[in-house]
Amino acid sequence: MSSAPIAPTRVLDCKIASNRHGTYCVPASAAARPAARAVLRGKVYEPETLAFMAANCGPYDIVHAGTFFGDFLPALSRAVDPGALIWAFEPNEESFRCAEVTSLLNQISNVRMHNAGLGAATSSSFLMTTDARGRALGGASRIVADAPATEGAGVESVDIVAIDDIVPADRTVGILQLDVEGYEQHALTGAFDTIRRCRPILVLEQQPSHAFLDGEWFADNVLSLGYELAGTAHLNRIYRPTAA
Repeated sequence: MSSAPIAPTRVLDCKIASNRHGTYCVPASAAARPAARAVLRGKVYEPETLAFMAANCGPYDIVHAGTFFGDFLPALSRAVDPGALIWAFEPNEESFRCAEVTSLLNQISNVRMHNAGLGAATSSSFLMTTDARGRALGGASRIVADAPATEGAGVESVDIVAIDDIVPADRTVGILQLDVEGYEQHALTGAFDTIRRCRPILVLEQQPSHAFLDGEWFADNVLSLGYELAGTAHLNRIYRPTAA
């Protein structure tokens, strides 16, 4: 299930919930966040995104970041072909521990989970996990360059890894999905070898306030590899490789 288990540092305060795809360990601190709120009500969060990934992964692996508490894992683990893997990344320690429990609850064996954020290379950074009022950010936790000086904001040190260093060269990735809260450029930079080698479908979140996917860097470094916009699902844009 997990290639990077971590030793618990505190009691895991969580709620158990189910929907049509499986059973989940939801962090109580993030119960008000959209994904957690949907699952706690028995709903599926981002059903269109999940359905697209399940229908288009083919016989290949999936890279899935950030995993949060594992709300995509039960459905994706069943959707991939036998022998295919899901490479899941979640830097938030509490969320990662919940995702591990979610995997156990659903008896998932084809997920390789990493308690790390994605970047251009192996390094370390800080993850903002609460806002200035002390409210848990949950799936909206984000990598920041320095420990913020904002009074009340919570941060934790996190490991950063590159997809190219984690996914072996003998694995073929069919879908690369990123929900990394503004850290897309770094995560994609660390995946260029995988993207060139496998030409996976890219499922990339674009928040209304963040125009990264419309910017010059994305056009010069990703679209130039032979990708075009093929659709949307919720806040995600879907890019497919063009015909060779």
